Parts: sequence; structure tokens; C-alpha cells
Amino acid sequence: MSIEALTEAADGPRSKRPAILAAAMEGFGEVGYEAIKWSEVADRVGIGQTALYHYFESKAHCLLTIMRLALRNSEAAFARAVADAEGTVPALRAAVRAAYSLTPGEVLQNRILQANMSVIANPRSSAREEHERQRCRELVAQIERNWSQLLEEGMRGGDFVRQDPALVARILLGLIVGVWRWYRPGGRLTLEAIADSVETSCVLIATGGDPR
Repeated sequence: MSIEALTEAADGPRSKRPAILAAAMEGFGEVGYEAIKWSEVADRVGIGQTALYHYFESKAHCLLTIMRLALRNSEAAFARAVADAEGTVPALRAAVRAAYSLTPGEVLQNRILQANMSVIANPRSSAREEHERQRCRELVAQIERNWSQLLEEGMRGGDFVRQDPALVARILLGLIVGVWRWYRPGGRLTLEAIADSVETSCVLIATGGDPR
């Protein structure tokens, strides 16, 4: 797992936090979030269970952090992808491509995110868990706004057919992220082949059937 995808500015060089997140992700991916014990995460990192609580107060707190960082990375990838695109159709294509330009570890991170989205639906009793949940919700809303704004710009310019941009944004995002529920590295389909198909589908939806 790429530690960079799990690192934040506040993490110092001696911080165990990214390593804990990486170990938790591996465990969640192997046996599922519900099945793995919090103590097993500590064993994978090579630290005592008490040391985990210096960084995370619970397994749920760790999961919510993994989910927030996946959303953060997705939002940043979109911004980079569309920044240099000339026109809204190329920007849409680039954004879809960016969603699949991931390492196997980042794929796992997105799979965990999509498998546990229900966790952010309801308030948490813990203040730290609730803080991460709210940040996840804010990022989800921001990602939807980013896509909606791109679509609205294309509709104003005549590149995309006039539709409800917020609704279409959610439809496209559902198509893009739904892949993580079934895709596995090393399977019959490559990410590149999936990106080709999803990119074409997204452009057709946005343009009303014009492949452009």
C-alpha cells in the first residue's frame, strides 16, 4: 500500500499513523471490516494495542479516516485532471480516466470506501468518529459539486445536453465508483479496459448520445 495515499501534513516522520492505516486496510480487504479485530491491526503493525489508541480511538475511527482519505484523494485527482483540459468534453474524459489511474493499494482503499458508505449515514456517539464522519460527508458533497459544475459548464457551452447537472453528476459518479464493488486486480478485466468503457458511457450520457 502506498503510504503517500494515507499520509497527511500533520504526520511526522516517526508517526505510526500511516502504517496503522495501511495495516487496517489490508485486514479489511482480506477478511472484511466487521471480521478483523482491532488487536490484529496492532499485530500487523508490530505495536501494542495500547499504542493504537494514541492515533485512533476505535476501529470505526480508523475506518472513517481511511474513507476520508480516499475521498480526499479522489477530489484532488479530479482537480488535477480537469485543470489542463481544453474544453469540457476532454475534461470529462480526463476526470473519468483519473478515477481509474490508481495503484492496487488505492483500488483497495476505494473498495473499502464503497463497501462501507453506510457508515457515514448516521451520527456517531464518539466526537472523534463524528468529526471524521462529517468530513467524509463534506468531501462527498464537494465531489458531487465538482462534477455538477463541470457538467453545468458544458451545458452552458453547448457541449452537453441540457439536463439536471446535479442528477447527472450523481449518475456518472454511481457508474464510476460502482466498479469498486466487483473489480479485483488480476482479474479478467484491466482497469484500462474498464476506464475505456466507463469513459465512453459517461460521455454518451453527458452529450445525449453524441460520442464526440
